[in-house]
Amino acid sequence: MTLFERVEVVPGRLHMLRFPIGQAYLWCDDEALTPIDAGYAGSAPEIEEAIRSLGLRPELLERIVLTHCHRDHVGASGELAARLGAEIVAHRLDAPVIRGEQPVPEPVLADWELPLYAHGLTAPEAPPTRVDREVEDGEVLPFGGGAVIVHSPGHTPGSIGVHLPARGVLFTGDCVAGVGQVMQGVFNVDGEQAASSFRRLAELSPSIACFGHGDPLTRDTARILGAATTEPQPR
Repeated sequence: MTLFERVEVVPGRLHMLRFPIGQAYLWCDDEALTPIDAGYAGSAPEIEEAIRSLGLRPELLERIVLTHCHRDHVGASGELAARLGAEIVAHRLDAPVIRGEQPVPEPVLADWELPLYAHGLTAPEAPPTRVDREVEDGEVLPFGGGAVIVHSPGHTPGSIGVHLPARGVLFTGDCVAGVGQVMQGVFNVDGEQAASSFRRLAELSPSIACFGHGDPLTRDTARILGAATTEPQPR
């Protein structure tokens, strides 16, 4: 799997790194870089090249925040951290899965999700990856003017959103999807819990929402997120 597109979301601050399935994001402070997720295993060199293409030094990468334990979000994080000396951050409940100490939790799939899920499994498995910092709901990380961890279980037990209230930016991970339409994410271990997490994230009323799959939402974001929480989900 290779990186094939870099998209500027907020000039000088936020970029999306789009992979064949899903995406990661790069937040740029003046003297530090923070990826939110890290794409597939083997993508580290291309992520470094994307950073250089912005005129930035990869050595400025301080931490990698993982929204959850799935291979398309975790895969390159260990290699990237080892190459650049970055800290890896994840929620306490998903950290043992990321480390390879526990199996990836199996989702409860609707029939229409089965072929999509099988397609995702063709991507390389994520190798066991260290987690340097285990976070909980409400913790604040030192980037983006203060990045608040929002525990958003349902997709996986340790899924998180990352909210930058000073910037009006919300990273939803796979709790919310933006492919074709804004909707609750798929492949959930607990659909009701995921719906509750979706509502909680929408209540943050961000100006920009960055999804694990699909284009970021940059206009009328709070209204669209709120309306999507009340719409029927695909069956």
